[in-house]
Amino acid sequence: MTTIKVTKMQGCGNDFVILDYDEYKKTNMPMDILAKKLCDRNFGIGADGMIIPDTNPNGETDIAWYFYNSDGTTAQMCGNGMRCFAKYVYDKKLVNNKQFSVKTLAGIIKPEILDDGNIKVNMGIPILEDEKIPFCGDKIVKIKDKTFNITPVSMGNPHCVIFTDEDTLYLAKNYGPDMEKHPYFPEKTNTEFAKVISKNEVEMRVYERGCGITLACGTGACATVVAGVLNNLTEQKVKVNLLGGAVTVEWQGNKENPNKNIFLIGPAQYSFTADYML
Repeated sequence: MTTIKVTKMQGCGNDFVILDYDEYKKTNMPMDILAKKLCDRNFGIGADGMIIPDTNPNGETDIAWYFYNSDGTTAQMCGNGMRCFAKYVYDKKLVNNKQFSVKTLAGIIKPEILDDGNIKVNMGIPILEDEKIPFCGDKIVKIKDKTFNITPVSMGNPHCVIFTDEDTLYLAKNYGPDMEKHPYFPEKTNTEFAKVISKNEVEMRVYERGCGITLACGTGACATVVAGVLNNLTEQKVKVNLLGGAVTVEWQGNKENPNKNIFLIGPAQYSFTADYML
């Protein structure tokens, strides 16, 4: 038996198991296998993902991370996970400043610890065109008995945003799994079903690639606001209401000038720290 120290954190209910790299080395397990074990909600700790800080990013950034979904797959980025990661590494003094840079599979991400306790993350520039997926343009996808108008947006990871007046959670549960695996998305996709409340507020429910229904998705919230602006449905600063809480997204881009950074602002909280026996 091996005992490791783990921390459970959540951002708007999107929850993560975080452990230091030295703790990971004690396990002698591949990271993907460990992620599946720790994230299992019946036989493990239970989480949407596993995060391991990498304090040796070869000088490119202040720090880096290893991020795994609950099914053992890697993800290029995770907005809620990044907020939890930022608070964790700052509180543990793995970084020295409230604003720092993180190396991810989606590129360099820059979080900032705000004075009110929220975390602001510069999520980079949304990708509206990609070699693998033609993100631009109006798209129509048929799933089961419904035809959806989709707006594909990449936040380093693929998203499919659908605006609707119907029950967003019902659609996410019943149509999200098929959308995730649709041939249009060769690397699968996260799917956001969004309802516009006003120009500055939306409701969003998400079916996450590799996770299923989650209480929140930070990159999905960003993708939803980008899609809202591109479709003239929202302003550039929007409150996004998720199952687990609300975040604020700010994007100064538009259809004519999309190459602008997008910012995600929201909470990150500790659930517990424990010794876990493998």
